[in-house]
Amino acid sequence: MLIELKEASLSDDRDIFEMIAEIGPGENGFVNNGFDMVYSEFPDFIRGRIALSRGDNLLPNYVPQTNYWLVIDSYPVGVGKLRHALNDQLRKSGGHIGYSIRPSERGKGYGTMMLAELLKRAADRGINEVMLTCEPNNVSSRKVIEANKGILTGIEDEKCNYWVSL
Repeated sequence: MLIELKEASLSDDRDIFEMIAEIGPGENGFVNNGFDMVYSEFPDFIRGRIALSRGDNLLPNYVPQTNYWLVIDSYPVGVGKLRHALNDQLRKSGGHIGYSIRPSERGKGYGTMMLAELLKRAADRGINEVMLTCEPNNVSSRKVIEANKGILTGIEDEKCNYWVSL
């Protein structure tokens, strides 16, 4: 099995577009802004993700964020977001990392793989302490975070706060 974590790129094509559409608007705190675009809008969407990773034209309360695709044997199965820093809003909800696996590929351990790969990228950026949040009733996400050495430090405002030391 070939596991790759690929950064959003202008070479991304219909297979990434279809994965984003399948994931839908998001759930459990994960927001998927591209779920309802038409294919002709996809190149601009990708350009926007690349600009976000560079910190270009950030909206208020946004921080630079790199989008990644988890690709298994050339098939995209998940979306990951690595925020390069935390602000007050992200300390309450969101943290450094968000991820989602396409519904047709859930239950195969890909969430655990995705988070492990995103944590490596965080370490590469010099982030030594990574914050993740999830809803208390999101048992799957809690298991993924805990499998990646996440330590629950509290539950505030209906969010579990986890930290991973790298």
